[in-house]
Amino acid sequence: MSGAAAVMAVSSLIGLSGCATPARSSAVSPVQAAASGQPGAGVVNQASAGSRILNPANGRLEAVVPDISRTVLLIGDSQSEPSDGWPRQGLEAAGYKVYYCGRGGTGFVSANGKTGNYIDALLRGDWLLPSGTPALIVVQGGGNDAAGGASDIRITGNAERLLAALKARYPGTRIAMIGTLARGEANGGGRRTEVDALLGSVAAAHNLPFVSVGDWLTRYGLEKDLADAVHMNPSGRRVLGTLLERRLRDLGLERKPASDQPPALATGGGTDSFQD
Repeated sequence: MSGAAAVMAVSSLIGLSGCATPARSSAVSPVQAAASGQPGAGVVNQASAGSRILNPANGRLEAVVPDISRTVLLIGDSQSEPSDGWPRQGLEAAGYKVYYCGRGGTGFVSANGKTGNYIDALLRGDWLLPSGTPALIVVQGGGNDAAGGASDIRITGNAERLLAALKARYPGTRIAMIGTLARGEANGGGRRTEVDALLGSVAAAHNLPFVSVGDWLTRYGLEKDLADAVHMNPSGRRVLGTLLERRLRDLGLERKPASDQPPALATGGGTDSFQD
């Protein structure tokens, strides 16, 4: 990715990417921050929106995101990637701004040739993560792992590693998970439904809120709104977004005014056909 493209990816915080391999030339280093009158690189309120700032704790560049305390970091695949993806619509309806990191064709185990799987992308810097403390982190996915034949042990292992890395990176932020959109066990959901249940067990082991979507296509009569084998048309995305908002509110995950927020739990390509 060119430097110009990287800057565009950072500036369009709620666009199709929201994650990028940053060009170091436009970073705000601790020395530059001090020279410009900023108190330090870790203080992002005085850095301009759309810029990048060096995190001295890990040496990685991060995106300066306006209203980070009102923003959800969404990690996902091509279900989340479009600007009107149903996970985005549900989170926005629940009161959040959305900053997306991920790529179509990826997952807990699956990579797409440009971006690593979730944990590899995070650790090696494929994503340009947001600086500061997001209001919430949501991890969605599993469809490409199901399609690629990833084993339970690999999916579970990488999900555990991802959660550990996110908790270390954002120790003051709650984490929730969304499973794998499917038809349901009794209606041909197959491996996708199995992966949804598997991710639910990972979330339960960590006491994390989990939205199971492994039977939503048939439970809510949405097979008619499939654009292909796994993706929704615009109408289907709207319906799923509404359903997700309702479930987020049931779980108490909607964004609340700061005075009403519960204590935080310690706990950044195009869509490929037939890939999540």
